[in-house]
Formats: sequence, C-alpha cells, structure tokens
Amino acid sequence: MARSEKSSAPASAEGAYRPGYEVAAERILEYVAQGGLQPGARLPTEKELADEVQMSRTVVREAVKILSALGRLSVHKGRGIYVAEPEQSSWQTSLTKFLPADLRQVDELFEFRQYLETTAANLAARRATPGQVKTVREASRQSALAAEQDDIDAFTAADEAFHIGIADAAANMFFASSVDAVRRLQRQVTAIGLAGVAGGSLMVAARQHEAIAEAIAAGEPSRAEDLMAEHIGMTAQQVQREIWRRVVPGDDS
Repeated sequence: MARSEKSSAPASAEGAYRPGYEVAAERILEYVAQGGLQPGARLPTEKELADEVQMSRTVVREAVKILSALGRLSVHKGRGIYVAEPEQSSWQTSLTKFLPADLRQVDELFEFRQYLETTAANLAARRATPGQVKTVREASRQSALAAEQDDIDAFTAADEAFHIGIADAAANMFFASSVDAVRRLQRQVTAIGLAGVAGGSLMVAARQHEAIAEAIAAGEPSRAEDLMAEHIGMTAQQVQREIWRRVVPGDDS
C-alpha cells in the first residue's frame, strides 16, 4: 500500500480533520482485503504494519486496539496480530435453528426470498455487465437442458447458479451473500423436508428462468422483478404443498 508519507492525524479529502487512529484502522482493513488475508492469518508486526500503512506506530497501536474490540483483529500477547475469526451473528445463529420440515419456517424462508430476490433481479437488470448476463443466460440454458432430461440433480445445480448469478449481477455484496445463505437453507428443505420427493415441473421453472434472464439482458427492471416474484411464488407453493402432504397424509388440497 503506497502512501506518500507517514502521518498521525490526516485530514479527509474534504479537508475535515479525522483522528489518526480512524484512518489507520481504515488502512489496515484495506491492507487485509488487498492481501486476501483470511481469518487466522498473521499480520506483520506493529512496526512493520505502521510502515505498510504509512502511519505512526503509536497511531497504529490505537487502531489495532479498536479493530480488536470490533472483532476484526485478534491480538495475542507474545504471538502477534491476526485476522480475527468472525463471530457468529444473530443472523447466522438463526440459520442454525432453521427446521427444514417446519412449514411455518419454510413459509418465512420463501417470504424472505420473495423480497430479497425480486429486488436482486431488479438491480441486476439495471447493473449487470455483459459477462454477468452471459453467466445468467448460461445457467438458464443449463436448467432447460436438465429439465428436458428430467435430471433433478443437474437442474438443482443450474438453478443455484442462476439465482446466485443474478445476485452477483445486482452488484451489492450483501445481496450476493444473503442469497447464498438462503439457497443453503433451501437445500436443507430439499434434502430433509422433501427427501425423496421430486419438486414440481422442471420445464415450467426452466421457462421462467429463460424469461427472467431475457428481462435482465434487455435491461427491464420491473419485468425482471415481476417474473422473479412469479417464479419464487410458484416454487413456494410446490414446496408448501409437498410438506403439507407429509404433515397430513392423503391430503392433496
């Protein structure tokens, strides 16, 4: 990380004063991100880190204390400074309590998917790069091929690539990570809550994929959003119906 000179309390680009430790903390996080350092990775010594971020050692020491308190760094006396293991958030805790055969929780999962992925589709239609459009279209094509062959495993893989591809195209890391987390839960529903049950018409879902992909490629946010809502709604109805049949055997309503 190249900096012109060391400093202890630099001003912002607008000329407003910023505490040195705040800037140092920001630069340390940049250093970690640019270096691709993963949780558990060891950082340079305090002196070396000060040189890397071009800040004084005293200010870096304060920044490290703050980042440690925030859970971003872990300081071990006599051993060094490390990238901290992420603490389990309330969101992550809720995922561990998810019951894939509980119809109420499955309803909540699809309700969340409805809000999350319709917005992602809208943003993807506005922001997708040509490469991202190609990825979404290819996933759609693969889902159609799998549907024609009635290959559920291949369709599931293509379906995940399709939805995650759209989340990536939304150009917001929070959408991408949230969609990934939700897809993990849906895999639990399929593997546990619906074990041994084929889920709905693959061809219908594949055609919906194609329509969504084309709306995104054409830059039509409202249409992409509406089509995604229809797609998730249909999937939710199929899953809910199959789980209900297990709860009340012989009930096809």
